[in-house]
Amino acid sequence: MSHNSTTSPTPLVSHLIELRNRLLKTVVVILVLFLGLYVFANDLYLIVSEPLRLLLPEGSSLIATEVASPFLAPLKLTFAIAVLLSIPFTLYQVWAFIAPALYKNEKQIAIPLLISSIFLFYAGIVFAYYIVLPLIFGFFTSIGPSEVTVMTDINHYLNFVLKLFFAFGATFEIPVATYLLIKAGVTSVKALSAKRPYIILGCFVMGMLLTPPDIFSQTLLAIPMWLLFEVGLIAGRSVPVEEETAEQPNLKETS
Repeated sequence: MSHNSTTSPTPLVSHLIELRNRLLKTVVVILVLFLGLYVFANDLYLIVSEPLRLLLPEGSSLIATEVASPFLAPLKLTFAIAVLLSIPFTLYQVWAFIAPALYKNEKQIAIPLLISSIFLFYAGIVFAYYIVLPLIFGFFTSIGPSEVTVMTDINHYLNFVLKLFFAFGATFEIPVATYLLIKAGVTSVKALSAKRPYIILGCFVMGMLLTPPDIFSQTLLAIPMWLLFEVGLIAGRSVPVEEETAEQPNLKETS
């Protein structure tokens, strides 16, 4: 009379339980980061708003046009920073979940790709903060009529900046995505090189969709996208080209 035969969970249930546990761990880490950073919420907002504040004309400042904005804008920023800082832990949880299903050679490739994707995402945010934002705000604050006083709402400014941060962070993942497509055999370096004009056009279309509606910021996103695609192509050349069996139909000679 064995009662143990039906007690062990099915593989699907055990996978779902593991996935739930890893999601819960990620949520807990984000909450801990958020609570730890909230004490510095106003200081964090000052840091993020510095690229614009340094360029505002004399007598101008950021303003709050809604009653709750002085509270909600730093709160939203703190949560966004908590999510950004948790990305390495989140990606590790994803890696730990899928790693048992990978072969040894796939794991050897996956770990460098995981590390490089984290580095590139943060590099995109740093690029946006130190290069793109000063250029955009320098252009915007200098081109307006001299009679118009620049006084930007803190909530609108935050939405603008966070959109750029995530857009550039995602854009800087292009080399990893390109390499993975080539490695998986979905496409090849030769095929992507042949489509380069369409890809450059696509970069400008994506720049138009992901950035505010001005040609300046669109170009500042589109050109790095194209250059990062070229980096992905260079990395893709390290993928060994398999022998093409299609080029051996010559065995059928005239009999």
